[in-house]
Amino acid sequence: MSLLEPSANYQLNQIMTTNSPADFHFRSLTFTGQQPGPRLMISGAVHGNETCGTEAIRRVLADIDAGRVAIRKGSVTFVPVTNPLAYSKKDRMGDRNLNRNLRPVKNPADFEDHIANWLCPLLAQHEVLLDLHSTRANNPAFAMLGPQNNTGALQPFAHYEEERALALRLGVGRFVDGWLETYALGVQRRQDLAKKTGIAPNPLNADPTYGIGTTEYMRSVGGYAITLECGQHEDPQSPEVGYRAIRNTLAFLGISGEAAPPAVGQIEELHMYDVIDRGHEADAFAREWSSFNRLTKGDLIGTRHDGTQIFAETDGYIMFPDAKSLPGNEWFYLAR
Repeated sequence: MSLLEPSANYQLNQIMTTNSPADFHFRSLTFTGQQPGPRLMISGAVHGNETCGTEAIRRVLADIDAGRVAIRKGSVTFVPVTNPLAYSKKDRMGDRNLNRNLRPVKNPADFEDHIANWLCPLLAQHEVLLDLHSTRANNPAFAMLGPQNNTGALQPFAHYEEERALALRLGVGRFVDGWLETYALGVQRRQDLAKKTGIAPNPLNADPTYGIGTTEYMRSVGGYAITLECGQHEDPQSPEVGYRAIRNTLAFLGISGEAAPPAVGQIEELHMYDVIDRGHEADAFAREWSSFNRLTKGDLIGTRHDGTQIFAETDGYIMFPDAKSLPGNEWFYLAR
């Protein structure tokens, strides 16, 4: 299902318009150097309306075609459009969010399950993943990182140093971690609420594995991975951020043979520690929040439909606020 092609005449800007998900295929392009080295994978358009990664990958492929970039060591696999159905719709999802509950399945129930049965084995063939995304809000670029080294059941990991070293060379200075453990905290609360009320929760977001996307899956098969949020969806600088990150990654890992980029100077590291669900469609934010808006202890974040007010319990930041989230799903995250 993976299509490997010579480095010429790419028609990557052509995604068919179709009425049937069954008409789509999956595509990857791999380049292998003459010398041994890391096995890198770079993906774009996991969410179909986040096209900066696709544009950045196309530009690097053009560089390779023109001889401006050489692949000297190891290998690099590009997936310009990871979710072709969502990409054709110019929407975040095809049938559902590909970046949740990502794992192979015996009986695919939707288009994203079919992607998973192709994508997960492909990820397992690599050691490093750079996954390029963008955001609705006009936020500066930032990278989502994994946990510290641990042997726990949720997300055992042994490549903390390598992942952080690569993150420092991407060209961004803001890093966020704590995703999967915070998501698991939300799952536990949903399960507790279901026991208390007798109302069954959504079976997807009441499962800790539902928080597993591309980077979490990569770590689960022994590699390390970074999600780079390149900026706002339509910002013309977002593809530039993605392009620079790809070139820096190829250089830092020794794949392209170019001079390794220096580590970024000033950094800001945030740790996500809590998630609050939307309980009712009338739950409303006190203002229009964006990720990385600062919170001061006592700030009013929002009000529940019954009049209960939600205040910031400590100084910190709000992350991934979603004013349109469905009841029973994540409303916003908190970080410090």
